[in-house]
Amino acid sequence: MSSKRERAIVVSALKHAAPYIRLFKRKIFVLKAGGEVFADEHQTRALMEQVGLLHQVGIRVVLIHGGGPQSTELASQLGVDTTFIDGRRVTDDASLDVATMVLNGQINTRVLAACRDLGIPAVGISGVDAGLIRAHRRPPVDRGDDAPIDYGFVGDIDSVEADIVRKQLDNGLMPVISPLSCDESGTLLNINADTVAAAIAAELEAEKLILVTAAAGILEDVGDPHSLISYIDRSELEALKKAGKLADGMLPKAAAIDQALEKGVRRVHIISWKVPDSLLLEVFTNEGTGTLVVDDTGALTPEEQASGE
Repeated sequence: MSSKRERAIVVSALKHAAPYIRLFKRKIFVLKAGGEVFADEHQTRALMEQVGLLHQVGIRVVLIHGGGPQSTELASQLGVDTTFIDGRRVTDDASLDVATMVLNGQINTRVLAACRDLGIPAVGISGVDAGLIRAHRRPPVDRGDDAPIDYGFVGDIDSVEADIVRKQLDNGLMPVISPLSCDESGTLLNINADTVAAAIAAELEAEKLILVTAAAGILEDVGDPHSLISYIDRSELEALKKAGKLADGMLPKAAAIDQALEKGVRRVHIISWKVPDSLLLEVFTNEGTGTLVVDDTGALTPEEQASGE
């Protein structure tokens, strides 16, 4: 490719991105990334390079990370059984120790190291720090048929102290948050990272909540990877759930998405880290790469609606 052609491409890309940069500068994006992406050094760097670009153009990013695959792997190595119910992990004493080692020890530190390499001024915290996430242990859930389900040391969120995160953003820092928290007596609790991201996004009045997953987005047919839904609203998402069209791993995400939209987050995006530059494409183009979820699709711009045709 000639240097003249390269220059033309660069200039065109910058001109195309400029309106989005003006629109989103100083706005807060809450980004939740599953543990899968951080299992691979190359994928970790690819994602964090995109996050760094958002930070550098003035978008204030809060990153919440999961750690499911790493927790499952370490549990297996230690001989600890792993149980899921409706896509949610059951956390007993041994599983809680594993989650603490993986989330606060391995993944949070690995993300911060990648940020150091890329020049992103990041700071790592968890829901325990300064009472960021106040939670209680989830009581056994009565499903009406069998014995109540005890999720163990799993937390339900009572409140989020958003000022703790906001002060870091105001100081030019990017918070990298582990979803562990504790109750008022100091008992550690494992909280679903999608749930944490939705709660933090709502309290920060974030412009966007972006869920980065291995899946391409929400599929009309779970068995057909080509049935990606470009945009959908809360009622349509609930209809998919009731029809049994959401895979187990998507159920906690659907609940978190609904919670975020109900509490005022205007746009929720589900994208795949497996698609090159998916985060940048989702933010800086109308077409995007994944699924956009809103409270009401009638409020979408004509350009956003055209992207799904």
